[in-house]
Amino acid sequence: MTRIQANLLLTLAAMIWGSSFVVQQVGTGQLGTITFTGSRFLVGAILVLPFALRQVRRVGQQERRFVAIDWLGILLTGCVLLTAAVLQQHGILRTSVTNSGFLTALYVPLVPVLGLIVLRRKVHFAIWPASITCFIGTYILSGAHSVELAVGDLWVISSTIFWATHVMLVGIMASRTGAPLVVAAGQFLVCGLGGLTLGFFVEEPTIHQITGAVWGILYVGIFSVGMAFTLQVVGQRYTPAADAAIILSSETLFAALGGMVFLGERLSLMQLSGGALILGSILAVELVPLTGIGRPRPL
Repeated sequence: MTRIQANLLLTLAAMIWGSSFVVQQVGTGQLGTITFTGSRFLVGAILVLPFALRQVRRVGQQERRFVAIDWLGILLTGCVLLTAAVLQQHGILRTSVTNSGFLTALYVPLVPVLGLIVLRRKVHFAIWPASITCFIGTYILSGAHSVELAVGDLWVISSTIFWATHVMLVGIMASRTGAPLVVAAGQFLVCGLGGLTLGFFVEEPTIHQITGAVWGILYVGIFSVGMAFTLQVVGQRYTPAADAAIILSSETLFAALGGMVFLGERLSLMQLSGGALILGSILAVELVPLTGIGRPRPL
């Protein structure tokens, strides 16, 4: 798979995530957010698991055997995913949608920073201005003219560290194992079972609450988790984590478009300019490296 093809998969994942925001807003019913998160990831795991089992056998027979460190890495990836999702959902309940959407975008510039500090990986020079421009575009698109921090905002901000870490771990594990479907199904199982267990003790969901949210769980579980997160893992096998973070951030733009189409929401000219900045950042990440200028050298 070429880098361009991989980035197209990441863009498709962002489109699915953006459209799923509408369902997550109206389809959760009275079910608690932790239980809803665990349920949708378990649905995604069930969907991908048959393909993952076939892939793990093929890779084990033809390429390499899975070792303990591989499974530990997948377990860690799932735990980080669960932590990010729970912190974000906990914060969303205590702040505005505008603030949460804007603050979550902090993970975009965090990915190249963590990659440089933790993994000592240099990135193309275009990543830095593209990350900042993407962050500014998200701020404008969110319609926020001022961000007054509340308690919930601190939870959302803390989740961005884990979202950035998750993007890095997905890239590492997909490349290391050569089995993106196994990585996807493994992290979904960890997140799903962990979320349901935590939700059972914290939220004490009832059967009525679960059945009331079943269609939302199925839709988001099949499309947002089973399809989009799997596309992310496959795409990140061939795309640097910093590039992937910027491309995936376009979910904000697709969420706004979904609100326009399905909820009748309207964007101002200023908000549309924010969307244009996000698209410009993605194009910069795609096109500037093709010129061969500023290619990073190993540290």
